[in-house]
Amino acid sequence: MAEIKDPENTILMELKGGTVVIELLPEVAPQHSERMKDLARAGLYDNVCFHRVIDGFMAQTGDVANGNMEKDFNIRAAGTGGSELPNLPAEFSKLPHDRGTLGAARSQNPNSANSQFFINFKDNHFLNGQYTVYGRVISGMEHVDAITKGEPPADPDRMISVKVAADA
Repeated sequence: MAEIKDPENTILMELKGGTVVIELLPEVAPQHSERMKDLARAGLYDNVCFHRVIDGFMAQTGDVANGNMEKDFNIRAAGTGGSELPNLPAEFSKLPHDRGTLGAARSQNPNSANSQFFINFKDNHFLNGQYTVYGRVISGMEHVDAITKGEPPADPDRMISVKVAADA
């Protein structure tokens, strides 16, 4: 596992294959970073499925309203909701959407990100300046690469648990 420099701004995401360590970027996207920590600390990301996984592009998850595979789960609804918290304003930056970066998923409205996010499988620079980048995988990208593909996947993978490293 990677060396964790800032446990308060590091996420430990447990997938079926192992732990993915994500460094949040609060200096770049403070509201998005804080939202991820709030939802993780509330346990709302636990058991949430990867509802949209496109080979060679990205893996999307984080629908805390409809994506929990242990609570009234319906794969067709996964990806249509967010949290009960208000949407976040865009925090666009010059950071590129490189392999392993986290991007805030949103609707057509740039200020509609809430709880959903995606992890880039490869450099997706066509997304630059259009979606907030607020974290990057620093260890365990092989586990992200192994997530079951599909839109939606027939048998989706899930985030088994998501914790802030300072709390783990």
